[in-house]
Amino acid sequence: MSRRTDHTDPESLENFLRPLVAQFGCDLEAAEVTPIGKRRLLRVLVDRDGGINLDDVADVTRAISKALDADEVMGDGAYTLEVSSPGVDRPLTLPRHWRRNVTRLVEVTLVAGGKVTGRIKSATDEAAELDVKGRPRTIAYGDITKAKIQIEFNRPAGNDEAESAADGVQEEN
Repeated sequence: MSRRTDHTDPESLENFLRPLVAQFGCDLEAAEVTPIGKRRLLRVLVDRDGGINLDDVADVTRAISKALDADEVMGDGAYTLEVSSPGVDRPLTLPRHWRRNVTRLVEVTLVAGGKVTGRIKSATDEAAELDVKGRPRTIAYGDITKAKIQIEFNRPAGNDEAESAADGVQEEN
């Protein structure tokens, strides 16, 4: 008798995928199953310090696909597996998101009201230090309701490293 599990609720699915993704030194940022006609789309977002490239995403995709097939997590129905890195427009909600965006320009909406725009200079587990018009400002994450990276087409000199984000590897099952 084959073991059959249903991990398609978000928490259970993430708990199933997290250790697989961690084997590659990555963090699971999100996993969701969306119906698309007669099929389902399993979208998995992964990231890590220093960024993730297309080869990394391909390795993670193969490992996830193999584990899903072995455990029959997705059942008998057809599905598409899509693994990618989060886009730059993802909100900064965890300390690691802030750490991974040091040197980028961010717009922060404060709990107390108002917005602050500045360049991320550093990030700890409790707060981020921004350069706001040449002055340092430390903002605790608990004081933030929303934070998003601002797209810059002409980043200041010294901050023009190549982007390493990978955008989607799909596998049909």
